Amino acid sequence: MISAESLGSEAFKQDYGIRYAYVSGAMVKGIASKELVIRMAQAGYLAFFGTGGLSLPVIEENIKAIQLALGGDTGYGMNLLCNLARPDMEMAAVDMFLRYGVSNIEASAFMQVTPALVKFRLSGLQRNAEGHPVARHRLMAKLSRPEIAELFLSPAPKQIVERLLQQGQINAEEAALSERLPLASDVCVEADSGGHTDMGNAAVLIPAMIRLRDSMQQRYQYHQPVRVGAGGGIGTPESAASAFVLGADFILTGSINQCSVEAGTSAAVKDMLQELNVQDTDYAPAGDMFELGARVQVMKKSVFFPARANKLHDLWRNHSSLDAIDSATRKQIQEKFFGRSFDDVYSETKSYYLSEMPAEIARAEQQPKVKMALIFRWYFIHTMRLAAAGDISQRVNFQVHCGPALGAFNQWVQGTALQDWHNRHVDQIAALLMNETAEFLQHRFQRWQR
Repeated sequence: MISAESLGSEAFKQDYGIRYAYVSGAMVKGIASKELVIRMAQAGYLAFFGTGGLSLPVIEENIKAIQLALGGDTGYGMNLLCNLARPDMEMAAVDMFLRYGVSNIEASAFMQVTPALVKFRLSGLQRNAEGHPVARHRLMAKLSRPEIAELFLSPAPKQIVERLLQQGQINAEEAALSERLPLASDVCVEADSGGHTDMGNAAVLIPAMIRLRDSMQQRYQYHQPVRVGAGGGIGTPESAASAFVLGADFILTGSINQCSVEAGTSAAVKDMLQELNVQDTDYAPAGDMFELGARVQVMKKSVFFPARANKLHDLWRNHSSLDAIDSATRKQIQEKFFGRSFDDVYSETKSYYLSEMPAEIARAEQQPKVKMALIFRWYFIHTMRLAAAGDISQRVNFQVHCGPALGAFNQWVQGTALQDWHNRHVDQIAALLMNETAEFLQHRFQRWQR
């Protein structure tokens, strides 16, 4: 008999101290809030707090609140978002996680291995009675490309390990054992998800990643194989069932949790999200990786953000400076998109960067294209603040990361109490999805056996 508790990897559930092979993924700016994490963990699920875009003191306050409510280190973790511009911030976050005894992190948007990831994974590494390495810290890597997966399925790079050892960040035992341990304890294969996405296809990615995991396991003979989970596009029993049938050890949800009571976004945004259908999302440039051309999936119904964000990126790509853009377009951006002048935006941006990254302002003063990028990137920060505040007068500029899974979920629960987001609690969403997935699979297998 298939049940919600029987789905997925038993080892995964035992390691994290949870009842279900179900993860609530992090969402930036605390949208995956402490309330969300606490409620999920208390119900037997794993949940990650959304640290992206939050200051270290704010993250610290939330760690304290979560630990006070849960009283242990199982069932929760903290997100660690790649910070290409400020790797020191990654390390500062990891140091804080270690200081507070956080055992689990969810690594997002990493394209390479960084010292912060290695330090977290190796800290506290010991041998058991049989001589096998036993890690105190678990690292779940969210990724969508095989070449990135290979980095996380490999041991930590020797040069980084040696540097951390020389700096006194890890000890000799931890460094020696690093060769016998994969960097990641788990990898979550992200298909076409909300937020940062490579627009992958789950049916293609999951089997490919599992075969890669098996190949890496054969090469390194790890004592404990890396688990492979699935995220992106999961909002109905059918989609969850397909992930498990494809071999996923666990599933991870995101978009469907954003439209819940516990999610840390505005009521105005939740009102809009509960009306979405599967076609109501679009792709836009990622503000934090603007110059790299990375993309995020966002809500498009009732908002202008995707169109405006794409226009800003096109203008940046095709012009050497703000002055090279025609006057009518400059006026449109300042009056319609920004609601303020370029000078005002740059003044605000400059004030922030001078205290955080003064070298970036020095570059902007010398290179007009860099200055244009800084000014345009302000819009992406501004639109997320507007959505968080829920100012309806500015709803056309709301930036809301979301995938089509929420549209599918909305259609599934239409006509039930869960049609209204005020009745959607994250643990109830998880229970409904897992129970219905088990029932769906049970019926399908019985049908196939006839």
